[in-house]
Amino acid sequence: MIDYDGLWHALAPTPLAGWHARLLPLLHQKLDPAGHGDLAHWYQTVAALPPLTPTSVDLSADCLDIGAADPLEPAIREELARRLRELHPWRKGPFCLFGLHLDTEWRSDWKWNRIRDQVDLRGKTVLDVGCGNGYYGWRMLGAGAALVLGVDPTLRYVMQYAALRRYLGDRANYVLPLKLEDLPEAGAAFDVAFSMGVIYHRKDPLEHLQRLHGQLKPGGCLVLEGLVIEGDGHTALHPAGRYAKMKNVHAIPTLGLLQYWLQESGYDEIALLDVSATTVAEQRRTEWMHFESLADFLDPDDPTLTVEGHPAPIRASIRARKA
Repeated sequence: MIDYDGLWHALAPTPLAGWHARLLPLLHQKLDPAGHGDLAHWYQTVAALPPLTPTSVDLSADCLDIGAADPLEPAIREELARRLRELHPWRKGPFCLFGLHLDTEWRSDWKWNRIRDQVDLRGKTVLDVGCGNGYYGWRMLGAGAALVLGVDPTLRYVMQYAALRRYLGDRANYVLPLKLEDLPEAGAAFDVAFSMGVIYHRKDPLEHLQRLHGQLKPGGCLVLEGLVIEGDGHTALHPAGRYAKMKNVHAIPTLGLLQYWLQESGYDEIALLDVSATTVAEQRRTEWMHFESLADFLDPDDPTLTVEGHPAPIRASIRARKA
């Protein structure tokens, strides 16, 4: 079981104090090794990481840096790399651990750098939905956030977070093996909510936006990032099969439709922060993620299309206020 005592202490003086009693049984269930075939092995992997103490931590660095004054001995460095590779694939990052570069599938720092100066996180309580291994949460702390609560149902990513936390300690970024839907409704206690790379996986995107709305304080800020298609009006692509080999993409809207969804869900002051085509420099296969990646998802004869013939990925980032 991952130790979340720091989270419960942080929530105790807030309107979310009751979440401890409501979430703890669910966390015990999700993190029970008997419930997942690989979980016992992952616990052993994290426990067997070399006992290293960082002399410096830089949560503002693009390659999130956990450093040491002296280079690791080759045998210890190889043991660290071997253990971390047992948690493959590493998708969000990059990380630099004691001189070891975890070159993750996504250059998540690129996405972060597109939005970091357009959202004030100083002293804020933040909800990070679909947080993966917590990379963005650490960057949020680096930008001054007081507390980050991340949720992601993929246990492999949660165990990657546990591995990183072995060296980062009990800082105020917590990744729970949950979905947004698992959280008690209408917490209305977060200053900022992030939903990046999630909404197009939801069968009901308005319900997703409304759940986020319920977790925000009045006037709270939502940062939403997701796939969009070019075009005017309120239209969306509904892939009949897969999109870029993903089987659970339900709707990819135009910017106009995405903004309409936000308005219908109770947001105002909607601001477009960025629109960028995803490139094979930003999402690619590496030694830390050796499965297929974006280059395998695009038409080899026309990279403006996916292998299914849909428009290639374009991602938009939007900031909105809870009205």
